[in-house]
Amino acid sequence: MHPLRAHIEKITPLTDAEFDYILSHFTPRKLKKHQFLVQAGMAVECDYFVISGLVKAYFTSEDGKQHILQFGMEDWWITDFQAYFNGTAATLDIDCIEDTEVLCLPLVNREKLCADLHKIEHFFRKKSNGGYVALQRRILSLMNNSAKERYETLLAQYPTLFQRVPKTLIASYLGVSRETLSRLS
Repeated sequence: MHPLRAHIEKITPLTDAEFDYILSHFTPRKLKKHQFLVQAGMAVECDYFVISGLVKAYFTSEDGKQHILQFGMEDWWITDFQAYFNGTAATLDIDCIEDTEVLCLPLVNREKLCADLHKIEHFFRKKSNGGYVALQRRILSLMNNSAKERYETLLAQYPTLFQRVPKTLIASYLGVSRETLSRLS
């Protein structure tokens, strides 16, 4: 089964014709390690569904420090949502930690799919709601949990991430130094 179809069908079933129609609104793209999906200051054309590989979305502060907001691996969506939905310049960079294959969904195609297929509108609403909940948990975790608790939660939720991502990037995501991460692990 196609990875996108399997992903959508976790929420809503599709006929073959519906899936073919949905897939026709996406463009496949392959990227190499260190290649950018999104660069700060640029327009953001698409939301990206990760078929294979691993990417990171981050903000670079004025002092040059990277602050990782999100990783995106297989079966995940990633973009600079503010820029994508509002038509503004990106504030985030998204680049590939590994060679990556994505499906690109322009906003106009997303809107068309949602208008044409109630199932897809329902799917994106459920995905958005889940994203809001995850974001709230992440913010509360950063405000309330110790570095050790954040580390243990990330390890429990995404154990494979630790084999795929350099420790400096894990430290950035957790909001700790590399030395602190070494003490935690």
